[in-house]
Amino acid sequence: MKRFHRKKPKDWDWFEFIYTPKHGSWLNMAEIELHVLNRQCLNRWIGDMQTMEKEVKAWQRSRNNKDAKINWQYTNENAKIKLKKLYPTISN
Repeated sequence: MKRFHRKKPKDWDWFEFIYTPKHGSWLNMAEIELHVLNRQCLNRWIGDMQTMEKEVKAWQRSRNNKDAKINWQYTNENAKIKLKKLYPTISN
């Protein structure tokens, strides 16, 4: 039996995939951070991967130096109201 190994596209070589749980508020915070990256850094045409990597690293250094934080205000109580049908109820 022969095995064939698919080659990764070169454009994806600089991504590091980390598999994490699908649920949790950390995912929303990651999406917010990616939105900020897109708005502040990737909102223009960047012609090649080297330039993009350089720009993203510079943005990351700047963001880290500012000690930027996400003001996460979604609480368990908010979730219980919004997602009421997903929470079990105890009946007598």
